[in-house]
Amino acid sequence: MKEVQINGVRVRAGQSVNIELPIAKLPTHTLIDLPIFIRSSKNEGPVVLISGGVHGDEINGVVTAKKILEEIDQGLELLKGTLIIIPLVNIYGFLSNSRTFPDGRDLNRSFPGSKKGSLASRIAFIINEEIIPQIDLGIDFHTGGRMLSNHPQIRVDFKDKVGVDLAKAFGTHFVVNSKHIEKSFRKTAYKARKHLLVFEGGESMRLDNYAIEEGITGTKRLLHYLDMINAPQIPQNTLILKSSEWTRAKASGIFYSSVKLGDEVKKGQIIARISDPYGQVIVPVKASTNGHVIGLNNNPVINVGDALVHIGKE
Repeated sequence: MKEVQINGVRVRAGQSVNIELPIAKLPTHTLIDLPIFIRSSKNEGPVVLISGGVHGDEINGVVTAKKILEEIDQGLELLKGTLIIIPLVNIYGFLSNSRTFPDGRDLNRSFPGSKKGSLASRIAFIINEEIIPQIDLGIDFHTGGRMLSNHPQIRVDFKDKVGVDLAKAFGTHFVVNSKHIEKSFRKTAYKARKHLLVFEGGESMRLDNYAIEEGITGTKRLLHYLDMINAPQIPQNTLILKSSEWTRAKASGIFYSSVKLGDEVKKGQIIARISDPYGQVIVPVKASTNGHVIGLNNNPVINVGDALVHIGKE
C-alpha cells in the first residue's frame, strides 16, 4: 500500500494522523502552522485530497472540508485508501478576511512556487513539494467573489478525461468546462498527472448552507464511486456545460435581477434591469445566449462593464 509521508512524518495503513506543517511567522514572530489531517484505511486505495480556503475569504470551503473531516472522525468508515484533509490552506488571508496574502498575491496564481519567493510563492512551494506528490486526485473547494454567488458546480478542463469522469461522479448541479489556468493549483497538479476538481458554490465571506451541503454530498458520491466509503447519495440532475460567459452591464446604476441561480434562460430574454437612482432611465439586460444561470452578481450598485449574470451553455 502506498505510504503517505508529509514533512518527514510517515502515515501507515489504518492510521489517523494530524500534522502541523510549519510555514512561516507573522511579523509578531508568532509561528503559523498549516494543519493537515490524514485518515488512512487498512486497505489499499486512492489518496484523495480535500482542501478549502486557498482563498482566505472563501469560508464555505473551509466549513465543507471541516464537516467532511468531522463525519469521518465520528464514524463514517473509510473502507480503503487515504484522505488528506486541509480545511484552511491560506491562513494569512483567513486572518485578514482577504482572498490574497498580505502583499496582495493570489496563492492560486503562485504555483509551483519558490522556496525563496514571495510569501504566497513559498506556501505554494510547500504544497507542491509536500502534498501534490502524495495524492492521486483531489477536490478543492471555492466560492464566488465578493458579492458574486456561484450555483454549486464542478469546474474541470474537458481535456482531462479522467477529471471529467470524476466530476460526473461528484454529481452536483453543473459540470463546467474550465481550461487550466497558468500557475494555478489545479494546473500544477495536472502537470504532475494528478486530477484536481474545483468545486464552486456560494460567495466569499458568507456561509451558504445549501452550497456547503452540496459540497459534502458530492464528496460522498465521489468517495462512494471510488469504493472508499459506503454512503450512497441521492443522484443529482447534473448538466454538462461546454462553455460559459458573463453578461456584462451596458450602463451604470441600480441592478435588479429577474433570474436566480440555476434558472434556464433563452437568448434575448430579459434577465435583469438597470435603472438610475431617480427612476428616469431603465436599461434592460438580455441574455446573450441560451443556457443556465451558474453565477450571479448580488451587488445592487453596479458600474458599466461589471459582470452581472454568468450563463453556462450545454
